Amino acid sequence: MNATVVTDNARNAGQGTRARLRVIALRFHLAVALIGGLVLLAWGGSGLLHPLMVTFGPQQSVYYPPARALALQDIMPIERILANAGITTALAVKIVVAESDNLLQVTQGEFDARRYFSLTDGRELPDYDIRHAVFLVRHYLGLSPEDSAVRAVDKLTGFTPDYPWVNRLLPVYRVSFDRDDNLAAYVDTQTNALAGVTNNFKETVQAGFRALHTWGWFPASGPWLRTAAIAALVSVLFVMALSGVVMLITMRRRMSGNSARRWHRFAGWGLALPLLALSGSGVFHVLQYGVTERGKALQLSPPITLTGVEFPLHEQWQRMTAGLDVTTVSIVEDADGRHLYRLGLALPRGQTAPSGAAAIRNARFDGVARTGPALYVDARTGEPWPAGDEALALQLGERFTGAGPDAIVRHRLVTRFGPEYDFRNKRLPVWQLDYGAPINATVFVDTTSGVLADVTHDTDKPERWSFSMLHKWNFLLAFGRPTQNIVVVVIVLGAIIFMAGFGLRMNLVRRRR
Repeated sequence: MNATVVTDNARNAGQGTRARLRVIALRFHLAVALIGGLVLLAWGGSGLLHPLMVTFGPQQSVYYPPARALALQDIMPIERILANAGITTALAVKIVVAESDNLLQVTQGEFDARRYFSLTDGRELPDYDIRHAVFLVRHYLGLSPEDSAVRAVDKLTGFTPDYPWVNRLLPVYRVSFDRDDNLAAYVDTQTNALAGVTNNFKETVQAGFRALHTWGWFPASGPWLRTAAIAALVSVLFVMALSGVVMLITMRRRMSGNSARRWHRFAGWGLALPLLALSGSGVFHVLQYGVTERGKALQLSPPITLTGVEFPLHEQWQRMTAGLDVTTVSIVEDADGRHLYRLGLALPRGQTAPSGAAAIRNARFDGVARTGPALYVDARTGEPWPAGDEALALQLGERFTGAGPDAIVRHRLVTRFGPEYDFRNKRLPVWQLDYGAPINATVFVDTTSGVLADVTHDTDKPERWSFSMLHKWNFLLAFGRPTQNIVVVVIVLGAIIFMAGFGLRMNLVRRRR
């Protein structure tokens, strides 16, 4: 047998294999075309609601938390204020900027209303947590008391359809204003953080997204059925896209047929792979988290012992803050039981505050720092604690995991949001601690208030990467969030028009014939 015959046989075998693949792909494509097209219309169309909600929904008007100069040399001794109030332990003790003065804020129980005390005479301000929540919301939204009458203030200790688990922070207050647009905001009084803003437009769009994209209407008693149904339907879309790719590769490159068929095939070259990415990552996500939503990962440190401890802050203030611009003070306890002042420093002078909805939105997603660095001072001696923020972060990691520093593979300070620690956590900066065996997880701790901010187990990381990069297309963030939203919208609209629209039209014509 000569070389020419061998070559011809190989070519014929290859063509035969290619023809069989084309036939199989065509059969699969036609079998799932109707359901796949409808799924693309439903999930693609509802997916467009998310960038619409993010871009045109209500935004905060002020980016930075309220600030006021701290002059604590004349305050009442903190231990006396605590003793007079009968407080022997607390989850958090800090000085906060309140509506008209700086106050001592004490958190005793995770879901208890926080208590507030005057720094000058130690007098407690009853039921002030609600008032502080209203003050914070008005500050962030740029509203004055005259033009923002409060309709209701509700405390949330659990997640709701309007405030789902992706927001992370609990407990929070929902402050609703008496306005035609039903403007409302969620705020955490312990961190002075704005957790979310909503109004009629956003609630309507969010309701549509929950109904069509995540099936929020499905009975809570049947999570397995909901997961199976969504996974099956989105898998049909994946099969349709995959069979379309095989058809494009195995068919001869010609644009025969009617105009709908030509446009459908032509668009497939640019849209089939994005559809594979969106549908495949969607199936991965729903199988990973479809049965049970993530719980509240945030955990507070054990209570701080306050009995028999002196905090002579008023005597130490001028000496230990000389030359420093201190904006926040909190009391923390290290692993050895040493009480420390955590002094939060102001941002560098000249740093321009983001202005306008777009700039603030970008600053929030990009993780622009809201506070400056921190220094630690021994509360007993007033001398600097040289171990600093990094040492406290490692101690917090051991406290929350039970594993020593030897189990940490790497650690770093996180100053901006990203795929591993996204903007929904609200807290920055945090320390990222990557643990090997036996923890096998990445832990994020916030030294500002001594909390476990988030945990990502190693088994969850492939899905988080897939959802971030293949479903939300966060790899486009390097070009700016507006660019990311525009590209995603164009791709999804193109898929809806050229793939679903023309595909369903061809399917209908074929069925009539």
